[in-house]
Amino acid sequence: MRRLLHRLPVRLRHHWKLPAAFAAFLLVLGLVAGTVRITPIVASGGSEVEAAVAQDVAGREDLWDASAPHTISVSYDATAYDEMLDDYFDDDEKTWIKADVVIDGTTIQNAGLRLKGNSTLRGLKDARPGAKTTTRQQGPGGRGGFGGMTNLSTDKPADLPWLIDFGKYEEGRTYQGLEQLSVRPAAQGSELSVNEALALSLVAESGEPSQRYAYSSFTVNGGRAATRLVVQHPDEEYASSLGDGVLYKALATGAFSYQGDDLTEYTDDFKQINKTGSQDLTPVIRFLKWLDSASDEEFAAHLADHVDVESFAKYAALQNLLLNFDDMAGPGKNFYLWYDLGSGKLRVITWDLNFAFSGDTALKPGETASMGGGMMRPGGQQGQQDQQGQRPEMPEGGPPEGFPQQGGQEGRGGGMRMGNTLKTKFLAAEAFKDDYEQAYRELYRTLYADGAATTVLDALEKVVGAGQVTRLRETVEARTKALASDPVITGG
Repeated sequence: MRRLLHRLPVRLRHHWKLPAAFAAFLLVLGLVAGTVRITPIVASGGSEVEAAVAQDVAGREDLWDASAPHTISVSYDATAYDEMLDDYFDDDEKTWIKADVVIDGTTIQNAGLRLKGNSTLRGLKDARPGAKTTTRQQGPGGRGGFGGMTNLSTDKPADLPWLIDFGKYEEGRTYQGLEQLSVRPAAQGSELSVNEALALSLVAESGEPSQRYAYSSFTVNGGRAATRLVVQHPDEEYASSLGDGVLYKALATGAFSYQGDDLTEYTDDFKQINKTGSQDLTPVIRFLKWLDSASDEEFAAHLADHVDVESFAKYAALQNLLLNFDDMAGPGKNFYLWYDLGSGKLRVITWDLNFAFSGDTALKPGETASMGGGMMRPGGQQGQQDQQGQRPEMPEGGPPEGFPQQGGQEGRGGGMRMGNTLKTKFLAAEAFKDDYEQAYRELYRTLYADGAATTVLDALEKVVGAGQVTRLRETVEARTKALASDPVITGG
């Protein structure tokens, strides 16, 4: 019987009562109403609808206080967990389950919990019981996924990437102003994700929007404790901190391309975070329409009418400096778009830096990091790799199943692909070369030459221990040295 039920779509089998009741209501309505004429009432000029905060749980400790130790424990029904895993393995759906969450001694009952991530979760399917492991999927030493990346296992839920939603089943509830909280997995040879913590701090140091983070002891159903990085998840409050505008999340299932003016054509491409009653995706669609049709000359002449060029130059420079291949042009399409209602311009927000500092430390300012730690020169030519860098080594035979081949273009279908038209055209345009190089030079000086990265590493070392940052410190030193004599840095 359960197998038959599992053939039903995920949302239907989880919420069958509502559609069943609705169908019964329609039947009764048809019998009772008969030939009664019903005239629809349509309201225009929608009003702004923001989620009302019914309860903000204060907690005992400021979650972002790095000087205080933090603890997070999660408990849920084991059967619900198994069904959630079935949904992901069978249908690629990340369904929610109910969980009780205790943060620093404060209990939040009936919170929502689901798996989080795209690129990160690919190895989980390969590690599930009965999965066939191939040399294409297997990393060095027999490990699934990328070399240096901790294996994810359904038997070790404390190691999995999670998203906690405090108001999923209790509408309007937040914790210290947070609607959601992301629990990061182990990544890139560091069980504590120090690479992501460093990258988040450096993005904030650059003056660009970042996300707050903390380290916490994390347990699931009374199991072993693991130290995990927890990260602020962009929500309505986060959007408010950016100013008066609209925040959109790019989805890994989507494409950064114009698909017509119908808003419903973009449900797989973007998710609107705030102002859902008064604003919609029109500004993004309008920009994509212009971007798809603009010649190189039009792009150079009018990009500043649509995009905050200074901010985007910093964004592009940061991804290179931080050796982050999984950005807006990466397989996970990791970024947010911010539309400023005052200026009428778009801004790209950095998001999900768990692959930062995983590329070639000799990557030049004019090159783009690619899968496996290599580099792509303008025009798509593959560059040489420097063996000093801390990189995700590619398994024999190429990237794992579900990852793009290098040099692919963005778009739907055929798995995830790398590339983003805006970033590609921006870096190739001579008109924006000075903007990019100036941003790059200033950020290099601030983040590396003047010691911001070293200062952050010193602070992280006090929290996680010296042994956890040794390799990352070597990567930062190699990156600093490799760029010091580059003409973009020296101005030569």
